[in-house]
Amino acid sequence: MAETTDAALDLNADRLREECGVFGIFGHPDAAAITALGLHALQHRGQEAAGIVTYDGSRFHSERRLGLVGDTFSRREVIDRLPGNSAVGHVRYSTTGETVLRNVQPLFAELNAGGFAIGHNGNLTNGLTLRRELVRDGAMMQSTTDTEVILHLVARSSRNHFVDRFVDGIQQLQGAYAFVGLTNKKLIGARDPLGIRPLVLGRLDGCPILASETCALDIIGATYVRDIENGEVVVFDESGMQSIKPFPEMKPRPCVFEYIYFARPDSIVGGRPVYDVRKEMGAQLAREAPANVDVIVPVPDSGVPAAIGFAQQAGLPFEMGIIRNHYVGRTFIQPTQAIRESGVRMKHSANRAVVKGKRIVLVDDSIVRGTTSRKIVQMMRDAGATEVHFRIASPPIKYPDYYGIDTPEREKLLAATHSLEEMRKFIGADSLAFLSVDGIYRAMGEDGRDPVHPQYTDHCFTGDYPTGLTDQDGKNAAPRQLSLLAEAS
Repeated sequence: MAETTDAALDLNADRLREECGVFGIFGHPDAAAITALGLHALQHRGQEAAGIVTYDGSRFHSERRLGLVGDTFSRREVIDRLPGNSAVGHVRYSTTGETVLRNVQPLFAELNAGGFAIGHNGNLTNGLTLRRELVRDGAMMQSTTDTEVILHLVARSSRNHFVDRFVDGIQQLQGAYAFVGLTNKKLIGARDPLGIRPLVLGRLDGCPILASETCALDIIGATYVRDIENGEVVVFDESGMQSIKPFPEMKPRPCVFEYIYFARPDSIVGGRPVYDVRKEMGAQLAREAPANVDVIVPVPDSGVPAAIGFAQQAGLPFEMGIIRNHYVGRTFIQPTQAIRESGVRMKHSANRAVVKGKRIVLVDDSIVRGTTSRKIVQMMRDAGATEVHFRIASPPIKYPDYYGIDTPEREKLLAATHSLEEMRKFIGADSLAFLSVDGIYRAMGEDGRDPVHPQYTDHCFTGDYPTGLTDQDGKNAAPRQLSLLAEAS
């Protein structure tokens, strides 16, 4: 029996939550408006808060608000309060620090060298340790986000030049990060040594742009130039661009979840169109786990590309058996229990004409706790499906993330505590199958996962964390890559 709450058929209720999105532009007269558009394109990476900081040649201006980009930065009077030809922006989903205004980024501080604003996508795995050390030494923290740590490290550096101070600061960090920073003279971007979090470079009217994804370039008509490399720091000022490689050279290991779920389907990540990769994941899944059914049904919206690939590979019809209402928000009025019960199916509902009397395969990108998958299966049965099979276009999630994805504790991850058959029984499906780890790699053009030097950060599936986890009290000790980094530095 489906629960009589509005969350019962909210298919986003049991999802991995996105990290954050960053954007920066240098030297453009419409910097604030362009940044707002870029953040709008990155809204999928964080829906809790947004902020923009600009510099007008003499002073910095900041607007940071809770809520969606369109709720604040679409208003002309807000953009008018952000003069200047350079800007950095941020959309936030909180993975460290609760969502209150003081945690909304970009963070800004007046340092000895002048003002500095910074936005951060990712998570520092030694951020809490560094924070405790800084506070013990007298630092006064204004937020509870790990991003503030870098401000203090830069401020306390003994290096003479600002860029050197910034490099000195990030060399003390562990974890995943993509930074965009703004001073009174420079736009700065930085990517962690393994390139876990994405960052791309573009140009508009000759002005450099940094963004988390290429979709932010597309919305403003900018040209994609290249990805910022793993471990690279880029600096833009009136004299041009400078590229700095302050870390020992390492093989990149970008986060595999950018391809599976986080990046927008129309983005290109690491040179690969995300939509094409997701379709190929579905095709690979059909090869590995076929099913004798009548129709393929995606779980909207993230399961759509994989379901298309599955259907094409299997030679079966693709149908939208679940319809999503895009116009229902959190604040829909539900004053009585009777209205709440009728509102259960307002966000997502079954397309009865498609599934009634049919054997169906549901295709989704992942299973986290399994509670939402269970409700989807029941919804399909209630709509008249005679068989409901579930196929997941990624491997089972067995380990938590510490790099900016909001995952539950391990004991709350269904695949960490249940066998495949137990998971099938829990969600109520006639069969259940996941894409293999090697299948993920094949879908991205690899022969499989290199067990010695994995091509991607895939710890949620394998438990192979590629960096130190200082804040986790030594759990999941760092692999050989980190040892080599420590030796080289």
